[in-house]
Amino acid sequence: MSSSQVKWDCSQCGYAPSDHRKYCTECHSILTWTCTGSGKSCRYTNYYRHHDNSSYCTPELEEGKQHEMEEKQQQLRALDDKQRPWSECRRTNASCIQHTGCEVEQVQELYSMCEEPLINYCSHKNYRLTNSAVTSYLSPMNMLVVTLWYLKHYHTERYISSELDLSQPAVNYLLSTVVDILHPCVYPELISIPTNLSSSKTPHGPQQHHKLIVDSTFIAIPEPYDSEKRKVYYHAKSSTNYALKVQIACDFRHRIVHVSECYRGSVHDITILRESELLEH
Repeated sequence: MSSSQVKWDCSQCGYAPSDHRKYCTECHSILTWTCTGSGKSCRYTNYYRHHDNSSYCTPELEEGKQHEMEEKQQQLRALDDKQRPWSECRRTNASCIQHTGCEVEQVQELYSMCEEPLINYCSHKNYRLTNSAVTSYLSPMNMLVVTLWYLKHYHTERYISSELDLSQPAVNYLLSTVVDILHPCVYPELISIPTNLSSSKTPHGPQQHHKLIVDSTFIAIPEPYDSEKRKVYYHAKSSTNYALKVQIACDFRHRIVHVSECYRGSVHDITILRESELLEH
C-alpha cells in the first residue's frame, strides 16, 4: 500500500522509496515515515498506530485495505478450480454426486447463495488450514464442498484431515463455520414456512399423518480385542472408531416415545428402524 499523505525516506543513506516498505533496499536500515498532513515523523514501527488515529491518513488506509481485500478475493477465486476436492468433483456430475450428493450445477447454485459471506470470512480471517507448503488455505468453494462431503458421508474429521492434508482442529473449525454460514443463507431460500400454521386452510406435509421423529445415535466403546468383534462394532463417527448404536423416537412435542435395544456399531440405521416396527404404525 502506498499513500500520498505519507512519505518514506532512509535517514542513513537518504534513499526515498515511493512505496510502503519497512526496510531500505539500499542499506537495509529501517525506514522513517513522514505524514505530510500532520507533519509527524517517526520510524516504521509506529506507522500503523499513527494511521489508525490520524484524520489525514485513515481514509487512505481504508482505501488500501479495500484494495488488499479485493486482491485476496481474486486469489481465493483462482484457487477454486485447482484445489481438491472441487477440482475433482467438478469434472462430471457422477463424481460430484458421489462426493457431495449434488450435481455440479446444484453445488454452484448453492455456492452462489453463500458466496459473499464465505469470501468475506476467508478474506478477513488470517487462518491457516492446510499443512501444504504450496497454499495455506482452502478456497471458499472448497470449504463448501468439504462440508457437503462431510454431510453426505459422515467421514470422521481424522479421515478428512488425512485426505486433504488438513489438521484435525482445522477440519472441526471449518465444518462448524460453514454450517453457521449456510443456515442463514440457504434456509430462507429453500424452506418456506406458512405464516398461519393454525389455519385449517394451511396445507400440511406428511407430518399430519406421521407423528414421530426418529434418529439413531452411538455410544463410543473401547476397541474390542477380538478382530471379528472389531468388524461388527466398527463405527466411523465414534471417537474410538467402535460403538453401540441406539435408536430414539420422539413426537412433535419432543417427548421420547420409543428407545430401541442396543445394536452393534456397524448395523445400518434403516435396519434398526425396520426392526423397531415403527414403520408399521
